[in-house]
Amino acid sequence: MTAVCVMVLGTTSGAGKSWLTTALCRHYARQGLKVAPFKAQNMSNNARVVAGPGGALGEIGSAQYFQALAARAEPEVRMNPLLLKPEADTRSQVVLMGQVSEELSTMPWRGRSEKVWPAITAALDALRAENDVVVIEGAGSPAEINLHASDIVNMRIARHAQARCLLVTDIDRGGAFAHLYGTWALLPEDERALIKGFVLNKFRGDATLLAPGPQMLQELTGVPTVATLPMWWQHGLPEEDGVFDDRTLASGAVQTTIAVIAWPRISNLDEFQPLKNVPGVRLVWARSPADCAGADWIVLPGSKATVADLAWLRTQGLDQAVAQHAAQGGAVLGICGGLQMLGEALIDTHGIDGNAPGLGLLPLVTAFDPQKTVRHTQARFSALAGRWSALSGVETAGYEIHHGQTAQHPAMAAKGDVAREVIPGLAWQNAAGNVLGCYLHGLFEDPRVLHALFGASAPTLESVFDGLADFLQTHVEPGVLDALIQPD
Repeated sequence: MTAVCVMVLGTTSGAGKSWLTTALCRHYARQGLKVAPFKAQNMSNNARVVAGPGGALGEIGSAQYFQALAARAEPEVRMNPLLLKPEADTRSQVVLMGQVSEELSTMPWRGRSEKVWPAITAALDALRAENDVVVIEGAGSPAEINLHASDIVNMRIARHAQARCLLVTDIDRGGAFAHLYGTWALLPEDERALIKGFVLNKFRGDATLLAPGPQMLQELTGVPTVATLPMWWQHGLPEEDGVFDDRTLASGAVQTTIAVIAWPRISNLDEFQPLKNVPGVRLVWARSPADCAGADWIVLPGSKATVADLAWLRTQGLDQAVAQHAAQGGAVLGICGGLQMLGEALIDTHGIDGNAPGLGLLPLVTAFDPQKTVRHTQARFSALAGRWSALSGVETAGYEIHHGQTAQHPAMAAKGDVAREVIPGLAWQNAAGNVLGCYLHGLFEDPRVLHALFGASAPTLESVFDGLADFLQTHVEPGVLDALIQPD
């Protein structure tokens, strides 16, 4: 039996596709069905390490990783066969079936589509053969008529799978009915027939005031509005595509303010979601020195373009803000690319990222390597001093995605200036104890780390996924979700 495909399309980016897809994955999994998510192409620097062919490990977009967990499925590369990781405004690293492809990375965008289509359809067909339901996420809008001929992620996928499609729009932006009608109207007739329902997302107020809009829209299109989803900020799912949610006020009295440097090519932003859910913690996205004022911690996150983001940091004057914070004994944490920046120098002899002096807060040097490290990692912190001493002896698990290899600075080490290595080859601390750098992503997703640092916990992913499914069942018209998966 071939799986039924339910597809979530959006009138715009940020309409709520990833959120709705995740909720659908958990909803159908709770019905006892075998479910898998799928997104043909994702453009994001939020990536996770998952299983690939033949036991190898590869990368997929974080959204599909969380969707797989919601579906109670093992995340794997077929769920997101093509991942584009932006390195600059006009350049992306292309990851096909979990592995970086230099050929595709240098190929013109329009020429890439036909090259990758066989791999995309093979991945989708294989998932359909192994599951009862495949929940597919589109990208951007399916009605970008300039891109329709080279489409590999929206309606071409919908046609290939004969998917039952929901079209979601962000009503908080205004113009929701025009967005829905305009998107539907720009599609060819055979593709319009695949749209089974409209979804109004992020609605504030009294839903009865929408009438007669939904009825008029159905008269124009033949498509019913099947759900009006209220605005819901605290659902607990990480934001997709690097969208910053400034609603990060702590629950209860603020005890710890954490400023995360929000440079242009920030990666793995989703790993900070648990911090937003810890009582007493306020998370700030820092783009200027003023955003760091009063912070207890400053976090330098991952980066897809470390040297370029380091240059941006200096242009904004944030390098001085970080240095001043550290000099005053404030806690500084660098993760992956952030760790690399904390050292004395970044050395690139292979043309991967560029050369640059570091911030000089750790006596380390990083050399970029053509071979990318992609793996799951389990580790235990040894004894730490100062501001990070609470992590001493804590076991943790996470993942690594990086080109750089970091070591003690030889000349400084010869003079006795060495960083305390608190996880062999992965994490280092300065002599004063307030600056910590670590290659391990996902620290704050580990309950052991959260408890050690804050004496608290964040909601589990399982509770978040169940909450999404409950919310969906409450606000979707009765019978709609079941009807979507009924045989024709």
